[in-house]
Amino acid sequence: MTHRTPPPPPPRRARRLALLGLAVLGTAGALFALRGPLLMAAPRCAAGQWHGCLDTFNGVVLVTLAMVPLSLLGVWALARWRRAAGRALAWRTSLAEVGLVHGTVPFLWLTLMPGAAPGVAPARVSLVPLRDLATMGALGITGNLLVFASLGFFAPMRSAALASAPRILALGAGCSILVETAQYALRLDRVSSVDDVLVNATGAVLAALASRRWWRTAQDAPPEPVRPAVASAA
Repeated sequence: MTHRTPPPPPPRRARRLALLGLAVLGTAGALFALRGPLLMAAPRCAAGQWHGCLDTFNGVVLVTLAMVPLSLLGVWALARWRRAAGRALAWRTSLAEVGLVHGTVPFLWLTLMPGAAPGVAPARVSLVPLRDLATMGALGITGNLLVFASLGFFAPMRSAALASAPRILALGAGCSILVETAQYALRLDRVSSVDDVLVNATGAVLAALASRRWWRTAQDAPPEPVRPAVASAA
């Protein structure tokens, strides 16, 4: 009876190229699917005009997608610097840092975008759980799930201290509470709802569970250098 040895795992370089290819394909697919709305905002964004670009959903999405190549370049530069310094998990840590920022900042911008009458309409608060959930609709729920999805996905890959579902839940809820408080304090003509906090935190946890196999552990941290003992004076 012959025993076949399992095939060796793919090298790290092949994995990185596969991830890069997936990122490029994902960006191309998003551009194709959203080409209509994005083309509407493209002229104003290209001209550097605030109105019609960064104050609209289409413009923010267009800028976010256009920044993907720059973010990938940032991942490459950070990883090269970490590898030169002998840091562990250089590529994973760099991808986590850049991905966390790139995937979170646009959603924060959208959530803090003023409504129709900022500063005029009274600040509104909804503290009854699940009351606003039925009025969000599928698009609203999906958007709220994605607000801190990048934070939940990449934060445990960056820090072993956050490699825990309860901690990500608390982090997502805390960040969401800060956003809702800012909406209320700045009177942005938006409703500060407890349901937004619940859905935002749920999205962070679900995204964290999706990246569980890449979570950073205490064993991944580089060992601390051993300092020579200083002889005590006689």
